[in-house]
Amino acid sequence: MPSAATTEPLQTAAAPEPAADVTAAPAALVLPADCRIGAQVALKQALLDALETDGIVLDGRAVERADTAALQLLTLFQREVKARGGTLSWCGASDALNEAAGLLGLTQILELPAAALA
Repeated sequence: MPSAATTEPLQTAAAPEPAADVTAAPAALVLPADCRIGAQVALKQALLDALETDGIVLDGRAVERADTAALQLLTLFQREVKARGGTLSWCGASDALNEAAGLLGLTQILELPAAALA
């Protein structure tokens, strides 16, 4: 009996109507200026919250500092979005974000937009 009681709430929680309403508009997430290990807790929570939608748009234009930990987190986030059948796009990426991703060979993996020419 305990397993049947556990199964029913899971089925009701997965009803398609709320999911359709949530995924109607893409979630926009602005990355913080400081994307280093000290900011990972807040960034991780924001990314987890964004996973509830199918379409996610990341804005990396304000990033001034990024480290390996942040880029690893973004890579894992991108993989999770794709595994769930969602889409991830960028509305921009700063020079600092592009440079950090380039040093680690993650520019193409993260599908960052091309850096603007000066």
